[in-house]
Amino acid sequence: MAASELYTKFARVWVPDAEEVWKSAELTKDYNNGDSSLQLMLEDGTNIEHKLDPKTKNLPHLRNPDILVGENDLTALSYLHEPAVLHNLKVRFIDSKLIYTYCGIVLVAINPYESLPIYGSDIINAYSGQNMGDMDPHIFAVAEEAYKQMARDERNQSIIVSGESGAGKTVSAKYAMRYFATVSGSASETNVEEKVLASNPIMEAIGNAKTTRNDNSSRFGKYIEIGFDKRYRIIGANMRTYLLEKSRVVFQADEERNYHIFYQLCASAHLPELKALKLSSADDFLFTKQGRNPVIDGVDDAKELSTTRHAFTLLGINESYQMGLFQVLAAILHLGNVEVKDRDSDSSVIPPSNQHLTAFCDLVGVTYQDMSHWLCHKKLKTATETYIKPIPRLQATNARDALAKHIYAKLFNWIVEHVNKSLHATQKQHSFIGVLDIYGFETFEINSFEQFCINYANEKLQQQFNMHVFKLEQEEYMREQIPWTLIDFYDNQPCINLIESRMGILDLLDEECKMPKGSDDSWAQKLYNTHLKTCSLFEKPRMSNKAFIIQHFADKVEYQCDGFLAKNKDTVNEEQINVLKASKFDLLIELFRGEEKATSPSGAVPGGRTRLSIKPEKTRAAHSSKEHKKTVGCQFRNSLQLLMETLNATTPHYVRCIKPNDLKFPFTFDPKRAVQQLRACGVLETIRISAAGFPSRWTYQEFFSRYRVLMKQKDVLADRKMTCRNVLEKLVEDQDKYQFGKTKIFFRAGQVAYLEKLRADKLRVACIRIQKTIRCWLARKKYLRKKNAAITIQRFTRGYQARCLAKFMRRTQAATIIQKFQRMYMERKRYRQKQAAALAMQTILRAYMARQKYRRLLREHKALLIQKHVRGWLARQWYKRSLRAIVYLQCCTRRMKARRQLKKLKIEARSVEHFKKLNIGMENKIMQLQRKIDEQNKDSRVVSERLNSLESSHAVESERMRTELTRLRGAEEEAKNNANRVSTLLEELERLKKELHTTQKEKKTIEDWAQKYRDEMEKMVAELKEQNGLLKNEKNDLNRMLKEQSQQMTEKMTRALAEETQQLESDLNEERSRYQNLLTEHLRLEEKYDDLKEEITLSVNVPKPGHRRTDSTHSSNESECTYNSEFAESEESSRATEDVTRGMDTSLTLKLQKRVTELEQEKQSLRNELENKEDQFQRARARDDVEHKKARGAELEYESLKRQELESENKKLKHNLAEMRQSLLGNAGAGTGAPGSPAYKVLLDQLNSSCEELDVRKEEVLILRSQLVSQKEAMQHKETMTDPVHHVEDVSKLKDSGEIKQAYIGLKDTNRLLESQLQSQRRSYDNEVEVLRGELQSVKEENNRQQQLLAQNLQLPPEARIEASLQHEITRLTNENLDLMEQLEKQDKTIRKLKKQLKVFSKKIGEMGAGQIEGQVSPGQMVDEPIRPVNIPRREKDFQGMLEYKKEDELKLVKNLILELKPRGVAVNLIPGLPAYILFMCLRHADYVNDDQKVRTLLTSTINSIKKILKKRGDDFETVSFWLSNTCRFLHCLKQYSGDDSFMKHNSSKQNEHCLSNFDLAEYRQVLSDLAIQIYQQLIKCMENILQPMIVSGMLEHETIQGVSGVKPTGLRKRTSSIADEGTYTLDSILRQLSAFHSIMCQHGTDPELIKQVVKQQFYIIGAVTLNNLLLRKDMCSWSKGMQIRYNVSQLEEWLRDKSLMVCGAKETLEPLIQAAQLLQVKKKTDEDAEAICSMCLALSTAQIVKVLNLYTPVNEFEERVSVTFIRTIQTRLRDRCETPQLLMDTKMIYPVTFPFNPSSLALETIQIPSSLNLSFLTRV
Repeated sequence: MAASELYTKFARVWVPDAEEVWKSAELTKDYNNGDSSLQLMLEDGTNIEHKLDPKTKNLPHLRNPDILVGENDLTALSYLHEPAVLHNLKVRFIDSKLIYTYCGIVLVAINPYESLPIYGSDIINAYSGQNMGDMDPHIFAVAEEAYKQMARDERNQSIIVSGESGAGKTVSAKYAMRYFATVSGSASETNVEEKVLASNPIMEAIGNAKTTRNDNSSRFGKYIEIGFDKRYRIIGANMRTYLLEKSRVVFQADEERNYHIFYQLCASAHLPELKALKLSSADDFLFTKQGRNPVIDGVDDAKELSTTRHAFTLLGINESYQMGLFQVLAAILHLGNVEVKDRDSDSSVIPPSNQHLTAFCDLVGVTYQDMSHWLCHKKLKTATETYIKPIPRLQATNARDALAKHIYAKLFNWIVEHVNKSLHATQKQHSFIGVLDIYGFETFEINSFEQFCINYANEKLQQQFNMHVFKLEQEEYMREQIPWTLIDFYDNQPCINLIESRMGILDLLDEECKMPKGSDDSWAQKLYNTHLKTCSLFEKPRMSNKAFIIQHFADKVEYQCDGFLAKNKDTVNEEQINVLKASKFDLLIELFRGEEKATSPSGAVPGGRTRLSIKPEKTRAAHSSKEHKKTVGCQFRNSLQLLMETLNATTPHYVRCIKPNDLKFPFTFDPKRAVQQLRACGVLETIRISAAGFPSRWTYQEFFSRYRVLMKQKDVLADRKMTCRNVLEKLVEDQDKYQFGKTKIFFRAGQVAYLEKLRADKLRVACIRIQKTIRCWLARKKYLRKKNAAITIQRFTRGYQARCLAKFMRRTQAATIIQKFQRMYMERKRYRQKQAAALAMQTILRAYMARQKYRRLLREHKALLIQKHVRGWLARQWYKRSLRAIVYLQCCTRRMKARRQLKKLKIEARSVEHFKKLNIGMENKIMQLQRKIDEQNKDSRVVSERLNSLESSHAVESERMRTELTRLRGAEEEAKNNANRVSTLLEELERLKKELHTTQKEKKTIEDWAQKYRDEMEKMVAELKEQNGLLKNEKNDLNRMLKEQSQQMTEKMTRALAEETQQLESDLNEERSRYQNLLTEHLRLEEKYDDLKEEITLSVNVPKPGHRRTDSTHSSNESECTYNSEFAESEESSRATEDVTRGMDTSLTLKLQKRVTELEQEKQSLRNELENKEDQFQRARARDDVEHKKARGAELEYESLKRQELESENKKLKHNLAEMRQSLLGNAGAGTGAPGSPAYKVLLDQLNSSCEELDVRKEEVLILRSQLVSQKEAMQHKETMTDPVHHVEDVSKLKDSGEIKQAYIGLKDTNRLLESQLQSQRRSYDNEVEVLRGELQSVKEENNRQQQLLAQNLQLPPEARIEASLQHEITRLTNENLDLMEQLEKQDKTIRKLKKQLKVFSKKIGEMGAGQIEGQVSPGQMVDEPIRPVNIPRREKDFQGMLEYKKEDELKLVKNLILELKPRGVAVNLIPGLPAYILFMCLRHADYVNDDQKVRTLLTSTINSIKKILKKRGDDFETVSFWLSNTCRFLHCLKQYSGDDSFMKHNSSKQNEHCLSNFDLAEYRQVLSDLAIQIYQQLIKCMENILQPMIVSGMLEHETIQGVSGVKPTGLRKRTSSIADEGTYTLDSILRQLSAFHSIMCQHGTDPELIKQVVKQQFYIIGAVTLNNLLLRKDMCSWSKGMQIRYNVSQLEEWLRDKSLMVCGAKETLEPLIQAAQLLQVKKKTDEDAEAICSMCLALSTAQIVKVLNLYTPVNEFEERVSVTFIRTIQTRLRDRCETPQLLMDTKMIYPVTFPFNPSSLALETIQIPSSLNLSFLTRV
């Protein structure tokens, strides 16, 4: 494709610009070959003509289409060049607020100069385990890639972080280390990851300082190796440091500071432990005040010292060592204040009592005389003699500074060494990840030895970077089988050779240092002679003979030779060191002890910015004397070589930090500074290498999906590769612009247009940069000279002018004073004359006004008296009328209530009389009547409530009517006045008629006047009617408004009550959540404690006999039930490990113990708070007890009906008995006992009927009892039962009259017994009726009292009315609370009494058996003896729902039932919860035999075994679900059979008999509840581990609706993912897994409410993970992806409907995801759209909304980006939202779980134990 086809009208290009580096322009005219210029229009509308270079004819760079702007990876851009890179970074940084961008293998990080919420633990969890190209660019993604490649490739890794000072290198390295510490954890309990992070504040305190570019600039380079074991957990770390800037200790430039530690000590000088250091403010010391800015905004140095000390403690540096370090640092500050004075021109002296030198000597433990002497003298050695020579003041000051720098360097090395010792791995290191935080390329106005070393290191790193990029490109081409051609990339090996080769710059410098009279000038001449003509990279400045220029890879740098030799030698006075070595201070001796043994000196560059610090090596101790003589340059070259060897042996990962501006403004982008750093850090070199080949790479499927619209139907083949090949041959004629690989198509940069090389442009821009800098320096120097001269002239001139002005001002002031006094006299005289005249006029006028006011007040007073009397009379009249109306209304109301009460009483009387006449004994009718009575009672209560509301509304209405009546009476008075007026007018008319006869002329006038008056009266009446109608309408409106207000008040109160209830529930859920989190933390610490004990045991190799369990519950009962074997075992193990634990780090154990104690206390406090909350709920529900009283009243009514039934039966028996007596008495003389007599027949009939009725009752009892027994045992009992024919036989035996008499006597006794029972029941009924009547009377009195209070309150003002009503309500509630408390106390006493009686009776139950039953049988009841064997033997043989086992079988029970049980078989073949039932039945037997030891051991072993099986198989969902179900069932059984009334409501009578009788296991219920919570959390974690890999792929990546999502070009990161294809998950995979979870829980018999909570948690995890990935993936934020998400959510909702789980709250957890999907699809342009978004996205936080809008990326051309103005509008509208600033949802959050009581209807006696459980040793009781 030719250039003329690309550079057409409206094509957009980049043109160079002096301010913005590159500007966008648009062609206004087509370009034709041969044109010398281009006609362009800039974005601001300016038309320009762009001249082309006549030699090269290079066209400007083409601009990428908008759809590619803002990509995550710069290599995904179609046109790869400098303006495209710069524009893409600017758009991401300014518009999208994204600071990270990929550039191939490099992560570009731009410092935002603002704290961003993107480094929290939630972000770390989101990036953990993810592919590098799947998430948005981040430092965590680079760290995860390094961690993953270390584990996958078994190769060490390195992360190289570089950039300018202030670009954020240290922060990036710190976050990388934090990521490793978080995702890997430590391999032991020594908290190595915490120690690694704790080394950061220490190194920042001693190695960071404030500079003009950065408030926390690292003044040294460091390489930290983080060691990992075979399981890739952190086991240790090691730190290597480079080029510490020693010169900063003694000198700081303006606006800069010394190292932070000095200012921290000065800020904390007031602390008692630091008083001995004799420190004061930082402004008092020379070494800390030179920068004249000792404070950093927003930094508290005292607080930072506390952080540093804590880090020292964590790393094992105790308090004594810390105080020693502070002592040395304080000594350095005092040394800097030592003043050296001149003795003469060649010598100097220190005064004998110098305060600061004294403090220095005291702190370091040396003598004052020795130190003051050697600070001003030096020792010269010759072959034969030694001389002591004094030195001048300047040399003495330099020697003092050199000593201070040397001490600080020693201290720095000592701290680094001890940090490394603390971080040293205790076990073998398997692999490591190195983090290199090193300085970037530096160039200043004056560059010296420090900048030379820094740039030399960057040259080496850049070479390694270039080779690595080149290697990766070559591997990619070979993997795709594409012909590889060498790419001409910049090789900086000649520059490196210039520096480090033989006869190079460093060699010549070392050689010059060895010369006796070597100088910087002679060294410069050697450089010129050696390299000026032989090396093109070496140049000599024109205007200087003491400088040289080196052409580095980034820029040309001019170095000044002054100071190179001195800095390279790094000498210190040896005698001063000897004085320090003779110190009494142990730490100082330790600092200088290793100086002779070190492989290299730890000295630093004395006068520059940086120096070398190298760790001593033990292996080279033999060559210490030789190595000690090495120069700093030689040491640095060797250490750099070792670093490069380390980096070459690892897989590098690159992070390039960019400083966006020099003013530290947040999110401000300076294109000039950015381009300069992009060139220096190698990012543009990476782009150039990629662009030189085939940078754009697409898979065949991506290409086909993207460009399907360009293909015809005939071009589409089954083979995608052939299809793409055919289409490309048609679209692109030049086949050199693309290549076909095995899986991808490779394209040239821009496909055709990108042919320009970057090297020429880079060199041209670099030349311009150097020229501009030099010219600026020269012009500024000349300007400063002129400025100083002008300021001097101005100073003298302004002084003369100021003196003249002062003289003139003094004279002017004197004249002004004279004028002031003269004018004052004249004005005072004139004022007094006017004042006298004004006073006279005012006196007359005020007297007149006072008289007028007095007359007006007198008239008003008299009018008020008249009004008072009239209004009093009117008020009294109104009061009398109102009183009569109220009394009348009360009478009517009371009469109506009395009539209703009378009618009700009559109906009750009639119903009772009618009821007595009905057939007695019919239970069905009684129950119907009872239900009717209940309904009537409910209706009566509703009617009474309505009546009360009507009464209240009537009272309000009556008040309104009174007001209206007053108004109407006023109107009536006016009407009467008008009527009187009418009568007078009529009299006047009559008089006029009489006069009409006398005067005819006036007749017509009077008639006209009368007609007019009549019309006016009619009009007035009409107006009055109209006003009356308006008043009626107003009255209706007022009534309606009052009604609406009452409704609103009711709704408001209801809403307030609902909100309060919701708030209480939310508080309870929060407390529950905190308690459960603490429970989880306690379990984690418990597991760590177990692991630590196991490690200790393994370390001493002591065998442990038997099985050992960990006591993990917290109840007081459980603490007593530990096995003796365990106790002995623990004693043995403790004795065996005693010696080992002595040598261990006891601080960790104490810390763990303290943490456990705190957790226990917090858990107990939370439990108390939970109980208090529940008590509040109980008190809030205390009013429900009144309803329970009413229910008890209904039960009493039912009992009265039962009594009536008994009375009817009694009457029937009496009637039958009377008939027998009459028949016996009537025939007394005629054979009374003859079998054929009527009396005998009647008696026989009665006995038969009684026996039949007795048989019926007994059969009913047998049926009821048989329902509680299993069918098998019922059949066995039927075989032993006596035949019912016995009853008939008993009746047939009644042939003797004596037997009849005995039967009669028995019936008589029975009758008497029934009568006595009836009388007692009647008395109790009468008493209850009296009580109810008393309660009714009290209610009536209360009602009257309430009415009186209401009437009184209505007369009060509104404020007093509210206060009175509140006081009354408080009094009423107080009385109710007191009554309820009394009732509660009585019930508690009763319960305690009954429990005591129950325990006593249960122990004596065996003694009260058959003997009492036999003793109670009367002789007349011997006929029933054949019936008793039917009942008594069967009760003894009934299964009581208990299982008996021996104590020695307990371990076997636990092993077979818990440890070796297979959940799959149990869940499928047996009833759900069978293990729980079996364990509870065993517990019941232990309770039945009153064996507390057995109860405790069984519960403890059960709980520990469940914990053990969960620890062993905690990753198996079926196992966890199975034991969660059984634990809950066991807990429900303990509640159901506890004997507590609240848990026995749904029990059958047989189940109530099975309740526990001897032990209260409430504490164990709490322990089991805690265990259930732990199992639930384990279930959620297991489920999350299964679902986690499916969620992102199924919910986001998989195209459920095919063809909706488009494909955009991806960068290099997507192609080099560290994980190969793992098989994609779809939405169907998620749904199938959810169904599997649901079916497993249903099979295990999990409670339905618990299943709902699990499903809610599942959906929360799905929604949270999906939303978090959406917020971290720019490629997923598009309109089409929003449609995919909404469809997937609808499928999840459909699954909920199928499972009938829509009401479980799971759908609500997906609301944030739904709203995010809607946000992707709605319009985002106008203010109306912004308002709609704000009202729609209520479940999303402001940060999430803004993040989605920033990440929104068009996939197709018809989509538009979201403008920055629209995003700011959204932020403004959402500014008032009160919410957390957290961006991501917490995927680890678990809703607090509750276990609602779910009683079982299964009878314990019917449970069968299958033989497959191997529990034959259990015996059914």
